[in-house]
Amino acid sequence: MRIIIYTGKGGVGKTSMAAATACKIAGSGKKVLIMSTDPAHSLGDSFDRTVGKEQTQITENLYAMEIDSVYEGEKSWGNLKEYLRQLLTAKGGGGIEAEELLIFPGLEELFSMFKILEVYERGDYETVIVDCAPTGETLSLLKYPERLSGLIEKILPLERLGVKTVGAVVERAMKIPMPKDSVFDDVAYLVEKMKRLQKLLLNKDIVSLRVVTTPEKIVISEAKRNFTCLYLYHYNVDAVIVNHIYPGKAMEGYFHKWVKLQEEGLKEIRESFSEVPRFYVELLPKELRTLETLEEVGGYIFGDCDPNDVLFQKEIYVVDREGKSMKIYLPFAQKEELRLEQDRNELVIGVRNESRKFPLPSDFFGKEISSAKFEDGYLSIFF
Repeated sequence: MRIIIYTGKGGVGKTSMAAATACKIAGSGKKVLIMSTDPAHSLGDSFDRTVGKEQTQITENLYAMEIDSVYEGEKSWGNLKEYLRQLLTAKGGGGIEAEELLIFPGLEELFSMFKILEVYERGDYETVIVDCAPTGETLSLLKYPERLSGLIEKILPLERLGVKTVGAVVERAMKIPMPKDSVFDDVAYLVEKMKRLQKLLLNKDIVSLRVVTTPEKIVISEAKRNFTCLYLYHYNVDAVIVNHIYPGKAMEGYFHKWVKLQEEGLKEIRESFSEVPRFYVELLPKELRTLETLEEVGGYIFGDCDPNDVLFQKEIYVVDREGKSMKIYLPFAQKEELRLEQDRNELVIGVRNESRKFPLPSDFFGKEISSAKFEDGYLSIFF
């Protein structure tokens, strides 16, 4: 199975590009599911028909789904949520306030990502296309498995042991309920599921991310930041799709000043993403909606190229054991934006407000960083 995730700044046409790709692949005879994890679903609008939380058949080989994050969340953490509700209402009674406190930022979106894992493990489709939320939300989703699973793994055994030994005493003294084993089982299940999700997302032979942008400077800057952060978290971006390109004739007269701005934007995209396959989509004289239009555009975007292929892969880690160094690819990062720390056998690398821990290769266990340099998009670290 192939999983292709579309992301980008809001308003660049992610949904349309994802839908057109799904139509192109389904037209080749593969069974395709396109699913939206964006809370502001517009997948049904693209196909000009109603799409629900369960698969809806669009054509013979194409199915669509708009994920209901609340519904998926209830399936994923029912016991844990019920316990937290009891905890919050033990002293102050019930009410809508308790329900609002149980909505953790990004958690519902994470449960949407679990649906991708579920569909993959069920194996009913040959290709899954994912229309993700805008850039910031997508990045927060992709960080959850790594960050939460490590934290919970350290805390969970201690908490379970503590409840078994002194839980009854605390419950009587403090008048608050103690979690049952089913609650801990829920947490353990979530951790295990996050690990499987993380492993899947990092499998570059299965999962590709594609960044959608437009030729405007602000949007290109966002796409470059997105690209850097995705590589920081070891995800494979295998294509950039440039949408909303104005045809030459449309730029005559009143809009002629936009010609130079668009040319500058396209030049920056060519230079910035020179190694990555790029696809260009001109603005249509009609709305990009309905199955017929999406099928037409899917063929126009990719031509003879098969969008189901992994279009590009780049090695992110390069370890030079003889030279006692390692290199990490961080495209578009600036030297002054980088932070580098060492925590025993882990590296902590920050780019702007994003940071990630990298486990050191076993060759470097017990060694300390002696120096580092950043050039040509690679951070070289010496031990």
